[in-house]
Amino acid sequence: MKLIIGLGNPGKQYARTRHNAGWMALDLLAEKLGAFFASEQEFKAQIAKHFVADERVILAKPQTFMNLSGQAVSALMNFYKADINDLLVVHDDLDYAPGQMAFMPQGGAAGHNGISSIFELLGRQDFARLRIGIGRPENKEIKTEDWVLGGLNQETEKRILEAPEAIEDWITLGLQKAMTKWNAK
Repeated sequence: MKLIIGLGNPGKQYARTRHNAGWMALDLLAEKLGAFFASEQEFKAQIAKHFVADERVILAKPQTFMNLSGQAVSALMNFYKADINDLLVVHDDLDYAPGQMAFMPQGGAAGHNGISSIFELLGRQDFARLRIGIGRPENKEIKTEDWVLGGLNQETEKRILEAPEAIEDWITLGLQKAMTKWNAK
């Protein structure tokens, strides 16, 4: 079983913002698989279930707002008794240029509040992530909070369209082979 979490914020006003790159990637994957999201209050998330090859896959979009994403991740990990190696978190990343995307086996939060929340509630940092670059604002007067809640640019949108294939590779090939294939792009 694989648990794939896409980070984002609930609400129409956030739907196509940089901070919702993780949600958009999962929406596209669910569409490709023919899976449908349903609200699961006990997990504070929208959940879609399907199979990729013979692997059971659970897609989740926390509904807690970004800064509390760890609540949903922790609840899902506990309920499904998922191994940390079967967790993938898909999220936006300020330190990656728009259009850049990479798998990481672990790492710090780099100021990402959703990742910090997951670290806090799981009590560990050694889970895989698919980071989708949104870049930083060139104008230093733009606050980070305003930037991440702003609209996507074309390079990031193109990369999000490729994310479902990358996630499927993580499921079927494993982290190391997915890193080799996708981190070089």
